[in-house]
Amino acid sequence: MAYNVKDNVKKNVYKDITEITSTDINWSRFKNKTVLITGAGGFIGSFLVLSFLNRNDVYDDNIKVIALVRNEQKAQAKYGELLNRDDFVLCVQDVSNEIKAERADFVIHAASQASNIQFENDPVGTINANLIGTTNVLDFAKKSNSEAALIISSLKVYGKLHTGKQSIAEDDIGYLDFTSYKNCYAVGKRASETLAASYAKQYGMNIKIARPSYIYGASSLDDDRVWAQFIANIVRKQDILLKSNGAANRSFCYVTDTVTALLVILLEGENTLPYNIAYEKSDTTIRGFAKTACEVFPERNISLSFANPEDEKEPEIDASPLAPTPEIMDSTRLLSLGWKPLVDLKEGIRRSVNILEEN
Repeated sequence: MAYNVKDNVKKNVYKDITEITSTDINWSRFKNKTVLITGAGGFIGSFLVLSFLNRNDVYDDNIKVIALVRNEQKAQAKYGELLNRDDFVLCVQDVSNEIKAERADFVIHAASQASNIQFENDPVGTINANLIGTTNVLDFAKKSNSEAALIISSLKVYGKLHTGKQSIAEDDIGYLDFTSYKNCYAVGKRASETLAASYAKQYGMNIKIARPSYIYGASSLDDDRVWAQFIANIVRKQDILLKSNGAANRSFCYVTDTVTALLVILLEGENTLPYNIAYEKSDTTIRGFAKTACEVFPERNISLSFANPEDEKEPEIDASPLAPTPEIMDSTRLLSLGWKPLVDLKEGIRRSVNILEEN
């Protein structure tokens, strides 16, 4: 096929895409179908787009991909020659407006602002992508009579939990101050799940809900998220300086494993039942992530240090009933659908650095 994915992305990115497209999931369901992906200019959205296009290149699946993006220039920079393909349609618009695209058999809503800078500077845009955006996506899926729609939610829906457990299951519900603009993202994601349940009930729609953990990979060197800064430090061969003790314990999941999980949930998940996406081999603290990043490339002699000497001491886990529940997600429900994660933390960091250096 002219303009194939292999010849138009970097070698290490293509390795990741190949891993997704050769994953043992029920790809035949997508054959000869149309898929609409919102947020197709973003991290997760672009991996989904490339994976479907690569299925066409390698397996002749004849999937039509409609990529909804806000910024046409960024999309052109990201996809380049691939935009000339017959199976790829760019739909340039804000998801907060009515979706003007042809019908789709499957709809994946990945459009969302996900950084603290955006929450701080554009809380209205952040909540609208989840509130109005999800409404528009579900209206589009309803009008299209789609087979299934996938709403990508977040671990942030859980709020502050004090369960006495060391992990979070899908039926745990914590406190969220819904009067604070700082919760524009978390409250918007909660609302999007309620919208999914409401559309499913009222219109008999098939709607799946995914709750990813902290997704990491080769983002940009300017990404303000803490894991992305650690990866940028490795690329720039800079020592890592932590301004806290880095005790916050989190579930991380590499981008390729996240994408395969999303597809498994879309195809196999139960209607409106949420699924956590996390890989236990990547559960770690902030300092653990930084430490692992240093260990992956020993030849670079990158060290981890702390701005405050008292933070150097390894923090103890507070397992008392009143302690905050760490952001460690239990993904038993997802694993029961047959999802098989492949990339542990060391491997994921290695791949992220290799991709960024190749770019």
